Amino acid sequence: MLVVAYAAQTVAGVVPALAGEPYSVLNVTAVVLLLAYSLGRWASGRGVVVGSCYLLVVHLAREPLYDSSGSSMALGVGALMLPVALGALMRFWARSQVRAREEIRAREREQLARDLHDTVAHHVSGILLHARAAKVRARTDPDAAAEAIDGVERAAARTLDDMRAMVAVLRHDEETGIGSRTPTHGVADIPRLARDQDPGPRVVVNTSGDLDRLPAPVESALFRAAQEAVTNAGRHAQDPTVVSVDLTREGPTVRLRVHDDGRPATTRTRRASPSYGLAGMRERLSLLGGEVSAGPDPGGGWSVVATIPLVTAETEARS
Repeated sequence: MLVVAYAAQTVAGVVPALAGEPYSVLNVTAVVLLLAYSLGRWASGRGVVVGSCYLLVVHLAREPLYDSSGSSMALGVGALMLPVALGALMRFWARSQVRAREEIRAREREQLARDLHDTVAHHVSGILLHARAAKVRARTDPDAAAEAIDGVERAAARTLDDMRAMVAVLRHDEETGIGSRTPTHGVADIPRLARDQDPGPRVVVNTSGDLDRLPAPVESALFRAAQEAVTNAGRHAQDPTVVSVDLTREGPTVRLRVHDDGRPATTRTRRASPSYGLAGMRERLSLLGGEVSAGPDPGGGWSVVATIPLVTAETEARS
């Protein structure tokens, strides 16, 4: 299309010029510049080089027929190459945004892989202890041995549930070391985010509802979301005094709300730069069927709200 349009523009100007007739090519110049931008934005690397060379060769060959001066020819070269450069710049910017999102997804999946390792190692350690206890008690107290075996069964079932929930959202294997035999951070660790002293605003944590025995991926995602939201409030909110963290379970849904009382100008400040932490939070919760919303609160300040439907999370675990 670039070749056709620029050739048509050239013919529309050169033929009348050679015949000594008035001519005008401005009516198609905008189309040519749009196609030049498209060349830099979407064409292949070879296409950009060939198309740019075509524009320059035809331009430098036809301008002497118009009795154009050297400065006019140089100005024309700049006018033709500028849209190509702008298109290439937009191409590189779009690719950088895609790479940034891919890096966020990769980091979240790497963290999920670590969580998987820690969770399974913790549960398997418990299974091993129950099995050893059953072996010892079987010699003297068969009833106690049966109770220990029941514990092995429960621990194994929960391990499988947690493992399936995490493996369902991973796309590739991740090599991990031996690591620690401690469970990952969960909802029980969220109250530790509270603080009363400087630096930063005061953090108040409130929990309500039945938050026991949530799936391990859900607990880890809620803790990471609360941690990230509190950190963002300290970094980006303008003059906040209190950050409230409210975690509630309402039936089959767990809801996390982190609110700060920063000044309204935070809306412009926060939107001025992309929050990759928020993007990672959305990525992690979306893998569990959850949602994240963030923005200015009607009552003032800024709120981050994350919800996870436990029914969906359990379905993912069994899929």
